[in-house]
Amino acid sequence: MRWAWPFATPVAHWLALLGLCAAYLQGGLQKALDFGGAVAETAHFGLHPAAPVAAAVIALELGASLAILTGRCRWLGALLLAAFTLAATFLANRFWSAPAAERFALENGFFEHLGLVGGFLLVAWQDLRSLGAGSSTPAAS
Repeated sequence: MRWAWPFATPVAHWLALLGLCAAYLQGGLQKALDFGGAVAETAHFGLHPAAPVAAAVIALELGASLAILTGRCRWLGALLLAAFTLAATFLANRFWSAPAAERFALENGFFEHLGLVGGFLLVAWQDLRSLGAGSSTPAAS
């Protein structure tokens, strides 16, 4: 497929990964720059102790994104962000128990986040598959 060549380049692949990680890079940086706000948000969702949890979220969002973008343990970063996103989705987008006026936006956000989870699972799958391509058993990295 000759027309697909611009999309099958390493630059396009990296830009796609950047797009997938963009919200986590922005969120991690925003939380780091306004740690008090991050702690308040964490407490709002009932996660305690709020300060250590907020710090862990910042480390996860930034660290896993960097792992994905640099290719170093990409599969692990992708699985961590998939698990984090799935947990956060069930915590923050509980559309089934929301008032009718809020339900549409929460339901939309819920399913958009499930799409991100799927994207991260594909990244992990692709990376693990490429790591195992050179041997008969999956490689550990």
